[in-house]
Order: sequence, then structure tokens, then C-alpha cells
Amino acid sequence: MTYPKAPRSVRGRLAAAVGTVLLACGITVGGLALGDDGGRAPALVPAPPSSDVPVGRGTTAGAVTALQARLRTRPGDWRGWAQLGAAYVEQARTTGDPTRYPQAERALGRSLALRPRGNDAGLAGRGALAAARHDFRAALRDADAALAVNPYSERGLAVRVDALVELGRYDAALAAARHADAVRPGLPAFTRLAYVRELHGDADGARKVLDLALRSAGRPDDIAYVATALGNLARAQGQYPQALRHYAAALRAVPGHLPALEGRARTYAARGQLGTAARELREVVRRYPLPGPLAALGEIYEARGERAAAQRQYALAGTWADLARANGVAVDLETALVEADHGDRQAALRAARAEWSRRHTVHTADALAWALHRTGQDQAALPYAERAAAPGFRDAAFLYHRGMIERALGRTADARRDLSAALRLDPGFSPTGAAAARSALAALEAGR
Repeated sequence: MTYPKAPRSVRGRLAAAVGTVLLACGITVGGLALGDDGGRAPALVPAPPSSDVPVGRGTTAGAVTALQARLRTRPGDWRGWAQLGAAYVEQARTTGDPTRYPQAERALGRSLALRPRGNDAGLAGRGALAAARHDFRAALRDADAALAVNPYSERGLAVRVDALVELGRYDAALAAARHADAVRPGLPAFTRLAYVRELHGDADGARKVLDLALRSAGRPDDIAYVATALGNLARAQGQYPQALRHYAAALRAVPGHLPALEGRARTYAARGQLGTAARELREVVRRYPLPGPLAALGEIYEARGERAAAQRQYALAGTWADLARANGVAVDLETALVEADHGDRQAALRAARAEWSRRHTVHTADALAWALHRTGQDQAALPYAERAAAPGFRDAAFLYHRGMIERALGRTADARRDLSAALRLDPGFSPTGAAAARSALAALEAGR
């Protein structure tokens, strides 16, 4: 990364506590589109944990402690080692601690060494770890192997959907999500089915599935998760009052629920309440400084003209990428979008091409299109921008990126259509990107 490094003291705290990516069994990836004329920096909210992970005293930390104690007296317990590995992956999901990945790898390896055959728990856990590290082909192989042993493995079913989504195989992902819902209904299946429907452009269908999931949720954590997912869906459709109601419901269920706080802050930013948004996001990144909220806070500072403060947030996002990479996580997608707007644009293009060589998703297509645009290669960029919308997915930042590419190519009518569509869909999709979209649209209307 070429933008300024975070101060050493901040990097140390970040390394000790946080700094990983969309974690295992996440239902969305999304890049970090941000910056001078950037797009939205999406929330990184993973799916709820599989019930395959035992929870001690209501927390993943409790599960880890209990499993460690049990394995000290029963070191040959292959299922216990698989559960510990899965719990480490889940702990990384909930705390952002990247050191849990090597621990998870060792625990899962121990489980599979003790029982090489018929170990669906070990295989599914290893698939979840591969997904957390963005090795989605390995995640799919392990999920399929786990399901060959146990077709009802909730974690295996969930990881399979996630892997297919992140490989861009959306029709197969929809079939897998429907299958998971049929054989193992529950929150992991519901939330994945909702997300795949959204990717296919069926926001109403996604909302109906999440409404059903909310009615079936009993635990406060589950209620908070699903309500937050409903809030994020409403916000992406520009339905800000509804989004705030959903976030309020999440926070009633679990006071201080970070994803809900982040979603509420982003909604305030979308409504132009930048001071309130910045105050809430500062609390989020203080407790959980992952790149999504860091980038969102940077955008707010940038929109307020506070460039130095914005750069500090972007530098922390770069530190996150370094830490994630050091713990075996592929971060080319995140690198591409951050560098495109804040660093070395050629490095952004290299990263985007590397990610595209691994997986063809709507997010990687958008990232490659934007990197090509930022390096002046708009003719090459347009097919990727169009591919980002291929399954029917509608995202305001994607529409904005395509509109800017079309404008650069002199396709005035298309640019006007897509920039207008971005602002109609989610008029506050990014404090900086939405402003740039309005400015570009005004210039087009004026014939410039």
C-alpha cells in the first residue's frame, strides 16, 4: 500500500485486537469503494454463526475456554478439536483478531489427523477457515467433502453457499441456498437465501425471507442480527426511515450491537447528518476498527473537508490489509478499491486483475472496472462494469461507477441514466461518491 502508514502505536493496538476481513460464513463481500470521487464503503457484517459451534456461557470466548479445558484432559477428542477450530474462526468473526486463524488451522489439522475419514466437522470447519481467508475454491471443496459425509451439516451447507457466492456462481448459490433451507432450515440458511435473492435483483424477496427469519428468531443476538440485515437492505434501497427503525429494533435486542450502530451511523451520513454519523462511527472503530467502518468514517471526514483526519482512517485500512495478508487472507479486492482512490492506481489495477483471475463476482467485476477507469482505460472498463450488474444486482455505487465510465467514453445518455439511477436508488450511498455523482450529472445536463 502506498498511502501513509498508521502511527506505530495505533498499528500495535490494531494488530493486537483487530484487523481481519469479512470473516467465515459471511454473506457479503463488497469492496472499499471510497475517496475523492469514490463509492460506498460497504458494511462488513458476517452471517450469524452456525449452531455447530458450541457456546459456553453465551459467548464464543466461553466456548473456546471450555473446549481448551476439555481437550487438555481428552487430547484424542477429534470432534472437540474440530469444535475448537470452528470456535476460533467464529471468535475471529466476532472480535476481528487475525491471530485466531493460525490457531484455527492447527486445531482443525489436529482433528483431521486424529480422524482422517468421516470427519464432517473437521472438513466443514476447514472450509469455514478457507472462506475466512478468501480461498473460496478450497472452501467449496471442503464443504462438498463435509456434505458427502453428512448431508445435514449446517456449517457445511452454509460454507457451500458462501463459497459459490464468492466464486460468482450465483445460480448454483441460489440452488444451494434453497437446498440448505429445505434440509436444515434456520438463520444461517435464511440469511444466505435472502442475500442470494438480493444478488439476483429480488430485494422484495430478500426482505420477505428476512422478515420470516426475524419472526423465527428467539435469541437476542439472532434478533439483532436479522434486524440489522433488514436495516442494511432498506438503507441500500434509500429507505432511510425504515432502516433506522430496524437498527433501533436491533439495539433494543442487544444494546451496543456494533453492526447496528454502524448501520445507523451510515444512515445518518446518507441523510446528511455528518456530525452525528462521525460521532457514532468513531465509537464503532474504537471497538472494532475493520476497514468498512474505517473507510466510511474517512469519507465523512473528507466530505467535511477534514483531509488529514480522513487520511488517518485510510491509513488504518491499509494497516488492516497488511495484518490480514500476514495471517493468510487474500486482500486483493480491498487493496484494489482503496488504492484506486487513495494510492497507487497501477497497484490497484494489478490487485483487481489478480482477484479477477481467482473469482468472477459482481464485486470483483466492479473493482476491476473502477481500477481500469482510474488508470484511464475506460473502453476496457465498461464490459466489467456491465458484468457487475449481470445477475440483476442493483447497487448505487456500482451504478455510479458505470455512469462515470460512460461519461468518460462520451456516452452521455447512458451516463445520465446510470448516475440518475444511482441517486434514485440510494441518494446518500456515499458522502463523497453521491456528491460526485450529482456534480457529474449537473455537468452532463449543462452539456459539459
